[in-house]
Amino acid sequence: MAIIGGGLSGLSTAAKLHRLDKSIQLVLYESGHRVGGVIHSEQVDDFLIDHGADMFSTQPSAAFDFCCELGLEDQLIEPKLKGRGARIVRTGQLLPIPEGFVLMRATQLWPMLTTPLLTLKGKLRFLFERWIAPAKDEQDEAVSTFVQRRMGQEVLDRIVAPLSAGIYTADVTKLSMQTTMKGIASMEKKYGSLARATTVRRRKGEDSVERSSTGARYGQFRAFRGGMVELINGIAQSLPDEVIQLNSPVDSIRPDGNQWTVSESGNDHEFDHVVLAVPPKAALHLLHHVAPRASAELAKIESASTAIVVLGVSTQDIQRPVETFGFVVPLSEKRRILAGSFASHKFSGRSPEDHVLIRVFIGGAMQADLLDKSDEELIEIAREELGELIGLTGEPVVTRVVRWNDAMPQYHVGHGDRVRIIDEDIALLPNLSFISNALHGVGIAPVIKQAEQVALETIASLQESGDSSDNEGIG
Repeated sequence: MAIIGGGLSGLSTAAKLHRLDKSIQLVLYESGHRVGGVIHSEQVDDFLIDHGADMFSTQPSAAFDFCCELGLEDQLIEPKLKGRGARIVRTGQLLPIPEGFVLMRATQLWPMLTTPLLTLKGKLRFLFERWIAPAKDEQDEAVSTFVQRRMGQEVLDRIVAPLSAGIYTADVTKLSMQTTMKGIASMEKKYGSLARATTVRRRKGEDSVERSSTGARYGQFRAFRGGMVELINGIAQSLPDEVIQLNSPVDSIRPDGNQWTVSESGNDHEFDHVVLAVPPKAALHLLHHVAPRASAELAKIESASTAIVVLGVSTQDIQRPVETFGFVVPLSEKRRILAGSFASHKFSGRSPEDHVLIRVFIGGAMQADLLDKSDEELIEIAREELGELIGLTGEPVVTRVVRWNDAMPQYHVGHGDRVRIIDEDIALLPNLSFISNALHGVGIAPVIKQAEQVALETIASLQESGDSSDNEGIG
């Protein structure tokens, strides 16, 4: 069996398959020099720098459960208790997110009524949400449309949009409500308003975690003591040595009866089953001739790019220190950064005691032009913005610019219909599977959950055809 792509999707699928049936002969082709995709960590002197995600959610539990399966749970650490929470930039100040507000739902009323993020008019409009009639149809809509309709423009611009952009680096006027915030949309349908849904959930004790959160439920997150690369290393080490083939780009795939021919670095290989685990642009190229409808729909899924500017600075060089884990920046502030994350505030072991490790995010769907600038220019932008926001002065001890081009799939309105067509077209092809964070959810936990599902379905298919161990020498 061949798995094409050594990012988290492909690597997790390989590990799940191996754990389910060790008799399956696996080959994983990765075009680059390492596995893990956007997940990588780097040790620079006493600074531990995550190049991509620096933590994962335990809800859904797929990622945490997988760590336990692999025996990695003793390497996990929780975010520090001090400083949990985030801030939002408003007129140059870093103001706290109202306590109990998570993404687009307020689980506490008083913090919303007292927050300086909203004007009196904005607060009154937010209160009126209880009496706004729910949507009459179930069609997908943009996150911006939903929030405007229910809570007004101020809540959208000053709170929800920057929080959403911090997760998806997206344009909220295009971001799909049904595929990114389906739980919230379901609350409107079931209870008529988010206020009523919150009242019911509070009575049932279902919002206990959210009520003490500000923007994110940090208690539900975990990281690795040695950085998120430890997850990738743990998964890779669970596989036999010969499985992972680095520097092995796949040029094409084509069906041959019930088997597949994989052309890799000019050489053809035959396999009983192929799992495609590559980004949308690479997938649509490989699927163009074998699944044209799926390829056409994949071409419609846009991806955003971002740069992470990493600065290791002395605590003495921060004139207005912020104790929270980070901040997000509304587009209306007209700044050149999306967000800032104080990595050493979140987790121990990220910097020396008298220093702070800061990750500044630039670009995304709304400010893509900034990514045309050089690394040196991006570093200067980050320093200037942090100078205005937290009083950063002096020279950084460590600087890094990590660029992720087309790394964040955009779940635009209608995404669910596109994914349905892709899944249906792939299902018509025997012994071919496709997994990608462009389909059923971004984030580490959703991807690992998808990997488990693909592995289970593949095992069932192989067992049905009797190919799991009968064809010696064929993967």
